[in-house]
Amino acid sequence: MHLLATPVVSETIDVAGRSSIDLNSFECRDITRSSIVQRVCYDRARRHLIVAIKGAYDQYCDLPAETYDALLGARSMGGFFNRHIRGVSGARFACPN
Repeated sequence: MHLLATPVVSETIDVAGRSSIDLNSFECRDITRSSIVQRVCYDRARRHLIVAIKGAYDQYCDLPAETYDALLGARSMGGFFNRHIRGVSGARFACPN
């Protein structure tokens, strides 16, 4: 029996205001239960979050795993994201250039 092997191809995305980012180290999830958040990718080791909203990606740095887990479990992901990540805390999680 021959097994067909599909090469693992890393996905690269363009993040607003930054160069391309390789998602190889990120755990990504497509979100279907939110009208705002379309996709989230999180790198637990580096504590980096990437969020897709309306087809555009934004990156947030030094975001605790607890905050990411709370985002995934939130009743309203868009509301949680706007209040706790992008909103007032946006500067707190801003990535260095």
